[in-house]
Amino acid sequence: MKVACVGGGPAGLYLSILLKRQDPSHDITVHERDPEGSTYGWGVTYWQGLLDKLHACDPESARAIDESSVRWNEGVAHVRDLAIRQPGDEGHGIGRHKLLEILAARARALGVRLEFESEITAENLPDADLVVAGDGVHSALRTHQADDFGADLAPGRNSYVWLGTTKVFDSFTFAFVETEHGWIWCYGYPFSSEQSTCVIECAPETLAGLGLDRAGDGDGLADLEKLFAHILDGHPLIGRASAVGSAQWLTFRTLTNRTWYRDNLVLLGDAAHTTHYSIGAGTTLALEDAVALADALRDSADLPAALARYEQERRSALLSPQSAAHYSAQWYENLTRYIHLPPEQMFALLGQRHSPLLPYVPPQLYYRLDKAAGRLEALRRFKRWLGPKLARGTRTPASSRR
Repeated sequence: MKVACVGGGPAGLYLSILLKRQDPSHDITVHERDPEGSTYGWGVTYWQGLLDKLHACDPESARAIDESSVRWNEGVAHVRDLAIRQPGDEGHGIGRHKLLEILAARARALGVRLEFESEITAENLPDADLVVAGDGVHSALRTHQADDFGADLAPGRNSYVWLGTTKVFDSFTFAFVETEHGWIWCYGYPFSSEQSTCVIECAPETLAGLGLDRAGDGDGLADLEKLFAHILDGHPLIGRASAVGSAQWLTFRTLTNRTWYRDNLVLLGDAAHTTHYSIGAGTTLALEDAVALADALRDSADLPAALARYEQERRSALLSPQSAAHYSAQWYENLTRYIHLPPEQMFALLGQRHSPLLPYVPPQLYYRLDKAAGRLEALRRFKRWLGPKLARGTRTPASSRR
């Protein structure tokens, strides 16, 4: 089969790896419009579940990703001059550049052709049995057939900016700062021994009130460094263009599509769907798309049937993370509902922000109910553990039962 992957992101590269592993005779080319190594992005997050899947699919690239990742198992939240730290699931961070470097090297080693500075549009589609549109949320191939795919972009309310910093956080770090124009906050996490990602978010009124939407050059970054000086410890924030680049504020848009394929063109990753960055699942979901599409193509020689199976499986798998992302974004959009709670309660509800019930239950009541449910579950686990031991300890000796 001849396959053209449009877009050299993690999903397209990983799909090319999986297809080549399944059948080395596949003729696969990955087209990327930008020069090699020029990708924008700081670090991406993932969890052990993804790493387990990667080891099962391609152990070689999984080992390289694992070895190049940093880990944390705590979260810390700073609110005004207070901070609370809590243990959590182990998280993993890796630089986007490093991830792409690993996947590109593995793809090349398997015989995939990588063509950089190769822009594909609807007017110059490659001659292939399958064309994979992995060209992101603004996919040119999908947009050209917008009526067929039925794309819907729903904008969120808050503004955000994606930055880097030389401050290496020791845990997943939240910081909430109150200003005269409202709250502004950041999510920080390490992705190497030298740098961290720092995503900063606020309501549009706060953005305008602080003048961040009008700040040029390095002024916006300088203002943000002052606001978050207590967690940056003198380290700079780094913008997109350079170390003195400007802060580029965006509004997240949730993308859905009525269908994911038409004829021999199929959508992958952010071209098919997006989930709010606050759940840290974008790269994971894109790689899982690649796994599902490769599996479907391996198991069915009929292309339409394979693409239909891929879409059905991934739509079903996305229901839970899309719901979590929706409620997580909503939690931040309604931050003032939670920010004045005692720190331990606020941090607990920060961890419960994916719950569909939380917006409809008074926060302090939800906290008490959640805490009671946790105690009840712990008691149930203890009883399950203790039951067999009690049974063994009270068993009547055989001689006395005669």
